[in-house]
Amino acid sequence: MVALAAADGEAAPARFVAFLSMTMDEAARFVDSVAEQLPDEVSRPVAPGAELRIAYYGGVARLAYRETLVTATAAADDLGALASLKHLVAYNIRAFLGDAADITWQGDGCETGELPQFREMRVVSAVDLTPRMRRVRLTGSDLGRFAAGGLHVRLLFPPQGRRPVWPCADRSGIPAWPEGEDRLTARTYTIRSIDLGAATVDIDVVLHEGSSPGSDWARTAEPGSIVGMMGPGGGELAPAERYLLAGDETALPAIARMLESLPVDAAGTAMIEVQDAAEIQALAHPAGFEIVWLDRGGRAAGTTDLLQAAVTSLAWPGEPGSFVYVAGELAAFKAIRDHCRKVWRLKRSAHLVGAYWRRGRRDDDPAASGDAG
Repeated sequence: MVALAAADGEAAPARFVAFLSMTMDEAARFVDSVAEQLPDEVSRPVAPGAELRIAYYGGVARLAYRETLVTATAAADDLGALASLKHLVAYNIRAFLGDAADITWQGDGCETGELPQFREMRVVSAVDLTPRMRRVRLTGSDLGRFAAGGLHVRLLFPPQGRRPVWPCADRSGIPAWPEGEDRLTARTYTIRSIDLGAATVDIDVVLHEGSSPGSDWARTAEPGSIVGMMGPGGGELAPAERYLLAGDETALPAIARMLESLPVDAAGTAMIEVQDAAEIQALAHPAGFEIVWLDRGGRAAGTTDLLQAAVTSLAWPGEPGSFVYVAGELAAFKAIRDHCRKVWRLKRSAHLVGAYWRRGRRDDDPAASGDAG
């Protein structure tokens, strides 16, 4: 499930708008199920006729119901953001009603099968930053939308030896993925940096032991090879007076980009778990930040409680003005999320804790996980 945020205030009319309406026997329960994902400040249950407003990817989605009729509107200034909003609403409908739910949008962006949040990219270069971190530089056209609205993208790896068949839009707003011999493998990564003038993005990839789709791609990436990219979305920090940023090496690219993008007077702590000292990178950061490296001493990722112990041992302030971002393996994510909510008693709007990976899992379904953009 993707993270949601409540919309704040009224905005100027958006350039692009799409809408849908459909009947549901449990319309109220559906809208409330979406409201449960929003920050604690959102009133629930949602009253009939009241508008549930969701800010996402630079646009706003609105949900409402009366009796058995559910209406939804998506509005944004960018067609890619509009497509992501439609996907978000449709994803929640399918999660509630099942895959057979008949979802049909009308309005802007519905007349084409192209996905405006998709780009075909080509490899420019690939270099090792550390023994286990490799940077792949990609180039593509019209990359402006990837400079804001989220840190993460989904890279789509086509089958070897076949001409890529990319996902397309359907009337539901959920991308239709190629199947069979054209089936794609998807993985979610952070855009470590983007240069709009040069039309390039840098993706830092952890080189795991053994074979995995992302690691294999990064190890063998050659100039001119093709990969798909969808997004952006997820991972943005809320304004705060003090930050805690923590994660293992899979979160390192996101934490590094966050540190570079924060105001010069920002303050906080960044805790980064790595396999050994050879994986420590020089990170640009505001002077008010403390950088703490957690060295596993050569032990494999996901086999220790190093990150969990370091984070939960902090006397982190729970008062307004603080924000916590943590990402890593699933077991650590669960323990740290529980600590944030039950011990530090942070509101949902004051922390963003996510699982970037799960030890032992090999899931190649492009539609199964990761960012929804």
